Amino acid sequence: MTSAAVLFDLDGTLIDSAPDLHAAANRMLADEGREALAFEIIRSFIGNGVPKLVERIIGVTGLNMADHPRLTEAFMAHYNAHSTDLTRPYPGVADALARFQTMGYGLGVVTNKPEVPAREILSDLGLSHFFPVVIGGDSFPEKKPDPTGVLSAMDALKASATVFVGDSEVDSETAGRADLPFILFTEGYRKSPVFQIPHQVMFDRFDSLPALVEPLVSSTRLV
Repeated sequence: MTSAAVLFDLDGTLIDSAPDLHAAANRMLADEGREALAFEIIRSFIGNGVPKLVERIIGVTGLNMADHPRLTEAFMAHYNAHSTDLTRPYPGVADALARFQTMGYGLGVVTNKPEVPAREILSDLGLSHFFPVVIGGDSFPEKKPDPTGVLSAMDALKASATVFVGDSEVDSETAGRADLPFILFTEGYRKSPVFQIPHQVMFDRFDSLPALVEPLVSSTRLV
């Protein structure tokens, strides 16, 4: 039985997926005869799932919100066809995950990306073997910051002590609502200054993460 676990957000935490999300957005816009949006605009829209990202795109391009379901489907078709063309794990991710496995931690992903694409991306990037549990934005009726996905992942991993690692305001709120320590990756897609995002510790390099996790897990481990 695994007594301790580390749960991760995906986009902006384990992987830098913004380039492929940007490309998919602009393919969708080209289909609609609209001008491309700058990378930084799309990057700023990431974090609440694809439907919200498409909603934000509609809001700044003058597309019709009544077309939101169709545009979301079009976006996903473009994205799924090219989801790892430009996406890469952040430096040091694989080594850190291997270290956690050696330390005996259970590992899981809780993302607002739909589950099937999330699993496919992890597989394409050679990370899927680290994660026996992957919870997507469509795995339950509610997405993060609802804590259901995190709590379900803990249950699946039989984890008594868990930390959540993410890059955003949404991830911080999710951890808080699940009553878990939150570790903030500062190089992802957050929209606010670090000091405005509740967290226990923060990091900017994955080689430093295992040493940060252990004290937090030890302090919450059930005995």
